[in-house]
Amino acid sequence: MSSVRSLILAALVSSGIALPAAAQSCGGDLGVFLEGVKEEAVAKGIPADVADRALSGARIDQKVLSRDRAQGVFKQTFLEFSQRTVSKARLDIGSQKIKQYADVFQRAEQEFGVPPGVIAAFWAMETDFGVVQGDFNTRDALVTLAHDCRRPELFRPQLLALIEMVQHGDLDPTTNTGAWAGEIGQVQMLPEDIIAYGVDGDGDGHVNVKQSSPDAILTAAKFIQSLGFRRGEPWIQEVTLPADLPWEKTGLGNEVPASDWFAMGVQPRDGSTGFASLPAALVLPQGRNGPAFLTYPNFNIYLEWNQSFIYTTSAAYFATRLMGAPTYQKGNPEAGLDDAAMKALQTKLQSLGHDVGKVDGILGSGTRRAVQKEQARLGIPADGWPTQQLLQAL
Repeated sequence: MSSVRSLILAALVSSGIALPAAAQSCGGDLGVFLEGVKEEAVAKGIPADVADRALSGARIDQKVLSRDRAQGVFKQTFLEFSQRTVSKARLDIGSQKIKQYADVFQRAEQEFGVPPGVIAAFWAMETDFGVVQGDFNTRDALVTLAHDCRRPELFRPQLLALIEMVQHGDLDPTTNTGAWAGEIGQVQMLPEDIIAYGVDGDGDGHVNVKQSSPDAILTAAKFIQSLGFRRGEPWIQEVTLPADLPWEKTGLGNEVPASDWFAMGVQPRDGSTGFASLPAALVLPQGRNGPAFLTYPNFNIYLEWNQSFIYTTSAAYFATRLMGAPTYQKGNPEAGLDDAAMKALQTKLQSLGHDVGKVDGILGSGTRRAVQKEQARLGIPADGWPTQQLLQAL
């Protein structure tokens, strides 16, 4: 599921819209809260009867709160997650969908510069091409999260955008369902993004990303373009590696011209060095003995879509497969750490002064950077992949 993508409430304030005092509140009596939301919607120019219709019958969904409090942590390796998500069945269906909606995908690439594989991979990973879109009432989910005082600045604007969708006739508040965090449709987008980037792909006068695949495809393309996707450029490229790279230079954030990597013996499996002038990072999801990829500027849109490195790398790889790339070379990566060992490592890294974020057993960017620094200090190949050897050495 995609991460929550939204503007904070301060953006509304800075836009010059005068907000009633109630717009700053959360919690308390639900009726009073909803009246404040209505006032804010009316202040934005939405008719009062539309706001009433959108909010009538709204309730707090305890299942949404439970899901929000207990979000699953992402502890699979790249090989585990990518082999599960980039399956032959999904690849076959993806290829069929690209053919079925060839004219829509062609329009998406012509107008927004986004290739079919990029869109279709997100479509697959988010909802299995629209099959699994979530069964939470969207209005109630957003009311719940906006009323809750954990992150109202994220969700209140989404609730207001949902009311605007009701005004446009693009959403029925009583029947529309989606993800627990308010994402809607075949590519799981939040109401603000649908308002901003929605495209009527089937010409019926509405943006319906839930039922209409053309609407979903083109809306996703416009949104991906807004994230900074650069027309005609790659996003990720599988490579093979020499044995003697300066491993401490690998990892996201260590971009150099791709030509520098090629000069060091990094070889693209597809043989293409046509983008040698672009900045590229060499990423090793499971260390120097596992799969290896160069990531180019377009990879940044994946990180905007979802902050999980394993999800984004898998989605980017999935897109290349849909565009004709072969299955990656698995290599023979060293065994990683189990949950308890990873937490022990993070605790040790913290004690050494590294910022690893929360000690949660997840190999996030902070932990990878810390691992790489300690590997270099200890004379271990600094590929950012934590192993028992490193843990024992520390």
